[in-house]
This record gives sequence, C-alpha cells and structure tokens, in this order.
Amino acid sequence: MRLRVVLLLLGSLVYGQLQAATMRCGTQLINIGDRAFEVENKCGPPAQRELLGYTLGGYDRREFKIEEWLYGPQNGMYSILTFEANRLVRIEKQRRR
Repeated sequence: MRLRVVLLLLGSLVYGQLQAATMRCGTQLINIGDRAFEVENKCGPPAQRELLGYTLGGYDRREFKIEEWLYGPQNGMYSILTFEANRLVRIEKQRRR
C-alpha cells in the first residue's frame, strides 16, 4: 500500500514537470527548445515583450539576448515565456492578481 502511494506521488511530480515544459496555443503545442519564430507562428505576437539582458554562450565567445514574452490572460492565467538566444528555455504560469 505504501509503495502504491509513493509511486502515485512520484508520478504526479513527473507529470507536473512535463506540463511545465509545454504550452498549448489553440490547437498548436509549443515546447522547451522551440525557436522564437516558431512560437510566434503558433501563438501569435505576445501581449508584451521585454528584453531582460544578455548572457554569454558556450566558451564565453558570444552574447545572447534573454527575453520574456507575456501571453494572456486566458482563464485568469498569464503565460510567461523566457527565451535565451531565441530558444524557449522556460514556461511559467501565473494567476492574474
């Protein structure tokens, strides 16, 4: 019985992390690693786009832009997408306040 409870808890944790790695835009699905133009083609232009700064790439030879895009609200939730070097690296959901 305890093993079943532990497995259910672990499964729900893994499922929750998988959910954070994807976002639905209508019938389209975007994933971590997608390019910025792919996200914009699937989801349309964001409600807000903000340049956060720059980061160094591999071997510290190139600077890459870090941007956040805001979508929503949809059913009271905002989606905040973070891009580094034009690649989607994080999807956050936030309740409207």
